[in-house]
Amino acid sequence: MTSKFPSAGEYSSERARFAACGVVDVRAIQAEVNEAYRNQVLLDVNDDCLRMAVFEGEYRWHHHPDTDELFLVVDGELHIEFAGGEEAILRPWQCLVVPAGVVHRTRAVGRTVNLTFERQGGQAVFVDPPSGGSTKTALLPGDTAFQQPTRGNPDGPP
Repeated sequence: MTSKFPSAGEYSSERARFAACGVVDVRAIQAEVNEAYRNQVLLDVNDDCLRMAVFEGEYRWHHHPDTDELFLVVDGELHIEFAGGEEAILRPWQCLVVPAGVVHRTRAVGRTVNLTFERQGGQAVFVDPPSGGSTKTALLPGDTAFQQPTRGNPDGPP
């Protein structure tokens, strides 16, 4: 892999590291990570999977056309930026669902560990950074002003 990030094909083809019925020590697994970025499938659950991401810095702008993505922060602070300029901030034990088709990127403040739950083999479509999204409003899920981002192309109809 020439990039520190996986290709779309590598992302969607990764299989679970652990089998069903075995105890998985997520705390020990995340402690083993020394790289600035690692995202791995830990377990399969029916047609879905549990991923663990440990990273610092920004991930690429992307969307998942065929799956919602649930983020649960275990350690650190995760900013989820949306193409329309909104931003959600998640701290330990907070979670948020990004619906299928919503363009977003994640940004870790320092070393951040998060678990994601999404469809196994779900596609990741990488896109160019959105234009005009420089006026970010940082909101926490549950804030009354938090607006659900629109699906699909942020510059066109949903």
